[in-house]
Amino acid sequence: MLYYHILDWFFIIFHTVLIFFNVFGWIYKPLRKWNFLTLSLTAVSWFVLGIFYGMGYCFLTDWHWTILDKLEKIPSESSYIQYLFRRLLNIRINVNFADTLTVTVFFMAFFCSGVVNFSDLIKKKRNKN
Repeated sequence: MLYYHILDWFFIIFHTVLIFFNVFGWIYKPLRKWNFLTLSLTAVSWFVLGIFYGMGYCFLTDWHWTILDKLEKIPSESSYIQYLFRRLLNIRINVNFADTLTVTVFFMAFFCSGVVNFSDLIKKKRNKN
């Protein structure tokens, strides 16, 4: 059981850090390409794997839910953001609010990451000439 508790905390920390990196990683220039990559992988999970598993499917959430199932702590939330709000902040939020917040912030971050990465690419090409 200790193994599952360790995995539970690993997922809480790793997934939360990844979410914050997806949202803010585009700001720090050396991490911009990695940020665009993780945002793209998130989009593939949500929208490509989502075709087979349900739109918005996240394999990290699925794996974490499996760990919580082993611990007999199955979340009542259907959204990982909902779950994090409850678990980390002890705040319960509506699933529609969680989903709207998640999608809105994701697309804003993806747009910003795309713009700054494209801008960096243009500047790099100009400096070569």
